[in-house]
Amino acid sequence: MSPSDAAAHLLKPDRVFDREVEWAELAGFVSDPRPGATLGLVSGQRRQGKTFLLQAVARAAEGFYFDGRAAAEAETLHRLAERFGEHIRATHPPRWQRWEDAVDALLALGDQRPAPVIIDNFPDLVGPSPALPSVIHGAYRHLHQVRRHNRARLILSGGAPSLMRRLFSGPSSLHQLASLELLVRPFDFRDAARFWGIRSPRLAVQVHAVVGGTPAYRGDLVCDDAPAGPHDFDAWVCRTVLNPRVPLFWQARNLLEEEANHADRALSHSTLVAIAAGRSTPGGIAERIGASLTDVSHVLAVLRNRGLLHAEPDGFRPALTRYRIAEPLLAFEYAVAWPHRAAIEQADAAGVWQRVRPTFDSAVAAPHFAQLCRNWATEYAAPGTFGGEPATAVRGTVSGPAGHTCLDVDVAVRGNVEGRPGVLLSVGLARWNETMDSHHLQRLRQTLSLLRASGEDISGAVPTCYSGIGFGPELRAAEARGEVLLVDADRLYHGE
Repeated sequence: MSPSDAAAHLLKPDRVFDREVEWAELAGFVSDPRPGATLGLVSGQRRQGKTFLLQAVARAAEGFYFDGRAAAEAETLHRLAERFGEHIRATHPPRWQRWEDAVDALLALGDQRPAPVIIDNFPDLVGPSPALPSVIHGAYRHLHQVRRHNRARLILSGGAPSLMRRLFSGPSSLHQLASLELLVRPFDFRDAARFWGIRSPRLAVQVHAVVGGTPAYRGDLVCDDAPAGPHDFDAWVCRTVLNPRVPLFWQARNLLEEEANHADRALSHSTLVAIAAGRSTPGGIAERIGASLTDVSHVLAVLRNRGLLHAEPDGFRPALTRYRIAEPLLAFEYAVAWPHRAAIEQADAAGVWQRVRPTFDSAVAAPHFAQLCRNWATEYAAPGTFGGEPATAVRGTVSGPAGHTCLDVDVAVRGNVEGRPGVLLSVGLARWNETMDSHHLQRLRQTLSLLRASGEDISGAVPTCYSGIGFGPELRAAEARGEVLLVDADRLYHGE
C-alpha cells in the first residue's frame, strides 16, 4: 500500500473544521507503511487548534497522544508512564527514571505497524529536561542502525516556529531527522467567515479585525457567541471582547505575557501601542515612545520572533521596513481597549465603545481591510485579474516632487509576467468607510506618473480601488472603459 492510499483510509472527522491540507499532511505521515522510524515537527501559535487536530489524528490512527506540561522531570515521566500504561492496557504502568527509557518504549510502539506517537507542547518538557532533544536524536540513530523495520511516527508539537527551530538547532539537530514540518496557521479571512457563520462581507471584515482567524476564540473564549448579523456587531463587541466576565477580554494581555519575557514586557507594551497608533517604522516607533533605536530594534526582533509582529519591506523603498501587529486581537487591544480598561472593568463597556467606535473604524478596521485586500490580491485574485501572476502585495510609499508630500499606496502588487519576476502589476488604494470615486483614480494616475519618472516599468500596472462601502458613478464609468479595477467587500470574500 502506498503512503497516499494508507492516508486515504484515515478520514477527517466532521468536528474538525476545514484543515484539509493539514489533515492530509498528518494522515500521510502517520499512515506511511514504509519501514523506518520517522519524525514530524508541528508548530503554530497558541489557540490555532493544534491540540484538537493532533488528538483527532491520534484517535483516528489509534496512536499514542501525550499533552506535555511544565513540571519537574520526575513528575512528567510518572504521568507519561501512566498514560503509556493505559494505552497498551498494562496491568501496571512502567517506572521510568530516565527519558532514555521512556523514549525507547514509546518508539517501540512502531515495531509492528506504523504507530503515531504524539507529544504535544514539547517545549514545556524541554525546559526541565534540556537534554531531551539529544535523547530523541540518539534513539533515532539507534533505530536506524539496529531496527530499521521500526515504523514509529513521532510527532513533536510546540508553539511558534522560531521557538521550535531554537530547540532543534545545534550539533544534535532533530531537523536532520524530520520528514514533516507542519505549521498550523490561523484560518484565512474567508475560512474565518465560514467558521463564524458570517455571510455579510462587511460584518466579516469587522469581526476578523477583532479576532482574526484563531479558532479557539469562538469556542473557548466567547462560548460560541457570534454576531447575529451586521446590526448586532456593536452589541457583540460589548458583550465579548469588552466584557471582563468573558475570557476573550483578558486574552490580549495573556498573549503578551506568554510571549514576551519580563525584561522586554514594558518596552513591548509601548511598542505595540505605537504601532497600533500608526507608527510602523523603527524610527517612528522610537520617536513615539522616547526610546533608543537600538532598544526598539531589539524588542521588534523579539516580537517578530514570537510571531506577534510581521515585518515587510516598503513596496517602493526596499530598505525601509514596516511593522504591523500580526494578531488582530492585539491590534484591537492597543488601539481601542487598553486606554479605557479602567472604565470597561467598571461595567461601562457600552459607553466606552460609543466613544471609541470612530477609533476602531480608522485605526483598526481600516488598516485591517487594507491587509485583507493585499491577501486577496495574492491568494484569490484570478490569474488574469492583474495581467500576471501575483507574488507579493505590500504597502508602499512613492516620493513626490521636491517639496511635495509622499503618496501612499495601500496595495502594491508585484509578480511574474512571461517569466519576468518582480513586475509591478497594480497600485491600489483601500478605503474602508469611504465611497471611492474619480479623485481616487486621479491620485493613482499621479502615483503611476511619479513611478514612471523614477524609472519603474508601469506599462502593465493596473490602477485598483478597494472599498468597504462602494464606488461612485464616475468610477464605475471608468471601470466600464477598462481604466480601473474595482474590488468591493463582496468580491473580497466571494470573487476573483
